[in-house]
Amino acid sequence: MLNELSLEELWELFPIYFVDSNAEFEKQFSAEKENLNLLLSNYVKRISHIGSTAIKKIKTKPIIDILIEIDFASKDNVKEILLNSNYILMYEALDKISFNKGYTVNGYADHVFHIHIKKYGDCNELYFRDYLNEHYEKAKEYEKLKEELYNQYKPNRDLYTAGKSDFVKAITEAAKIKYKNRY
Repeated sequence: MLNELSLEELWELFPIYFVDSNAEFEKQFSAEKENLNLLLSNYVKRISHIGSTAIKKIKTKPIIDILIEIDFASKDNVKEILLNSNYILMYEALDKISFNKGYTVNGYADHVFHIHIKKYGDCNELYFRDYLNEHYEKAKEYEKLKEELYNQYKPNRDLYTAGKSDFVKAITEAAKIKYKNRY
């Protein structure tokens, strides 16, 4: 079972690697969105494609990040439905829950998803996505940063992710100013 593996064993089983952006990401997102809408229709306020696979023309890990915004009072119901539908609970805090799908004892499945559950309106990821899609030079800067962090920290996913946080925060803040109340 995956929960019996050490962090180092998990990093080895699920390595970081990059692929070119492609139209398959949007198709995978759309199919999973449909599935999630069927499972969670009573609770969903908005489902959005986020993360690097939602950013045009940059290399990315082939993992589809999905933001599901809900009335957070129903988070326990959403959590139970996803747990009973073969999603793996990865993280839970007062203001968010994260699930994964597509991680197997043999490595990645054909399609891999990270599901981020937040209260409706807690959607900084949408500002970040939109800004990078509208500012190609910043998107390429993000791509370069990710490759540098990978080369510096492989296979440590935690350090890789932490290394991106200042860039993500700065872009998100710039986007919130530019787009004001888009979301």
